[in-house]
Amino acid sequence: MKRRTLITHSALAIAACAAAPFVAAQQWPTKTITMVLPASAGSGTDIMARDLAKRLGDALQQPVIVDNKPGASGIIGTQIVVRAPSDGYTLLYTNGTNTVMAPALLKSMPYDVLSDLQPVAQTVTGGVMLHVSNDLPVKNLKELVAYVKAHPDTLAYGSWAVGSSGHLVMEWLKQETGMKIPHTPYRNVPQLLTELASQQLKIGWSDPIAPQPFIESGRIRPIAVIGDKRLPRNPDVPTFGEQGYPFETVGWFGVFAPKGTPKAIVQRLSDEILRIQQGPEVQERLKFMNVSDSKLKSPDEFAAVVANDLKVWKKIVTDANISTGN
Repeated sequence: MKRRTLITHSALAIAACAAAPFVAAQQWPTKTITMVLPASAGSGTDIMARDLAKRLGDALQQPVIVDNKPGASGIIGTQIVVRAPSDGYTLLYTNGTNTVMAPALLKSMPYDVLSDLQPVAQTVTGGVMLHVSNDLPVKNLKELVAYVKAHPDTLAYGSWAVGSSGHLVMEWLKQETGMKIPHTPYRNVPQLLTELASQQLKIGWSDPIAPQPFIESGRIRPIAVIGDKRLPRNPDVPTFGEQGYPFETVGWFGVFAPKGTPKAIVQRLSDEILRIQQGPEVQERLKFMNVSDSKLKSPDEFAAVVANDLKVWKKIVTDANISTGN
């Protein structure tokens, strides 16, 4: 009898332990959620993250606070989330540059993106823009390729950093076309745009929002955008694909959780975020930021994008022999 009682109690204990994560997920959230952001306060990414955090907090009826942790190509902030408990109370809001480009470039990483992070929801997509100075006699991508090939090593192109999306995409284009043109890294996008407008720089890359005053005033000429669609504020600028140079990946922002976060929590977060993104106020804000809402509908779809992008960028880095010295 005692043995039977012991077995019964043991079985109940095991069942209770097995059910504990499920019960916790069903009750989640019961306290403040921290959304770690590997970017500085006041940046475009920060604006999007804080808007999402406020709306997500309202939906979950618990505060969602943004914790800015910039530096080291997003590694500092990402590592905080990787090391956090997988209980749904620590999230990561980041972009493709930090998530897949840094691992593609750096030989040593303190974590593995695919095995240490759980994709939750891709929030927006948006491509980087390629511009030329007004004195360069080209109006589209094919004319640019022809001009650069006719004047090898006499021009340079600029991006906002070694390993930036603009840098890597241009290296891919050089491989595809045989162009010979060196890279000039700038400290930031505003400096690059200023030199482009003054015609000190002839070819340069930027994010989709910073160049708008320069474009609207006619001081620079955008000729192409990376992505599967044209940008909301620049519908007259064709994509790379439309101009005969299909590029496989697009820029994106998204939410991640530590690996091992209960599926029920991940799914609820995904559902709430995707619902928020469809709201009319959010859609207007995205249009102003010159990005589009994501068409992905599940964490699994987002995970597939992350894995594919990492493979694509690693190949580009290897083929172009790009190194950051790490």
